This record gives sequence, C-alpha cells and structure tokens, in this order.
Amino acid sequence: MTDTQPLTEAERRGLADALDDEYKSRATYAGVIEDFGAVRPFVNIVEAEKRHISALLRLFERYGIAPPPDRWTGSSPRFSSLSAACAEAVQAEIDNAAIYDRVLKTTTRADILSVYHALRDASLDRHLPAFRRCAEREGR
Repeated sequence: MTDTQPLTEAERRGLADALDDEYKSRATYAGVIEDFGAVRPFVNIVEAEKRHISALLRLFERYGIAPPPDRWTGSSPRFSSLSAACAEAVQAEIDNAAIYDRVLKTTTRADILSVYHALRDASLDRHLPAFRRCAEREGR
C-alpha cells in the first residue's frame, strides 16, 4: 500500500538521483559490451540494471510523477581496456550504494524504502563482488 500523501521534494529528488545513477550504470555497462563483446560480468549486470530502472520507474508511476529523462544513453564513458572498465565498475557500484545510503534518509515510505534497500543490496552483495573479481582477473 502506498502513502496517499504527495511526495516531498526530498523524496522526488531521491528517486530522480537513484534513477539517474541506474541509467548511467546501464549505459556504461552497455558501452563496455559494445566495445569488448558479451563479457562477464557486464553482460549479466546490464540486465540487472534494466530491472533496477523498471523498479524505480514503477515508483514514479505509482506516485504520478514524471521521471527524469535518460541523459546517459549514447554519452556514457568509454574505456581503453576491459581492465579499466572493471576498475571503474567497482567504483561505480560503491558510488551507487552511497547514493542509496543517502536517499534512504529522504523517506519513511515502506514501498520506496523496500526498493532502495533491494537495489543497494544488489550493488553491494552481487555487483560489487562480481566487478572486483573482474578487476582482479583482468589486472593480472
């Protein structure tokens, strides 16, 4: 059940910040795949990023607010090597978790908190270890 009160400005900004970072991750990881082929873990995690975006977009829809546009598709960072991409992905997942730590403080709504917790946990518990393994493997 959702709260019937309109979202506060902090809640709106939190949703927008989270969505923007998920857009950035999706575009960045898709660019790595474009440049280096269907390499793991990028090929798996880009699909997870799509699910994260969908979860956030459902919140925008539920609360009747327009999501910000995707400013990352076609303008994501590019890397000279898979090793560099893996290292950057490690930092991106750390930064993503930090965004969720921040936006978790902007709301008390159970539905939003549930999505934020799930997405932060995915970054910390699944994506970050996968990219660390990638960085170690490619750095040899």
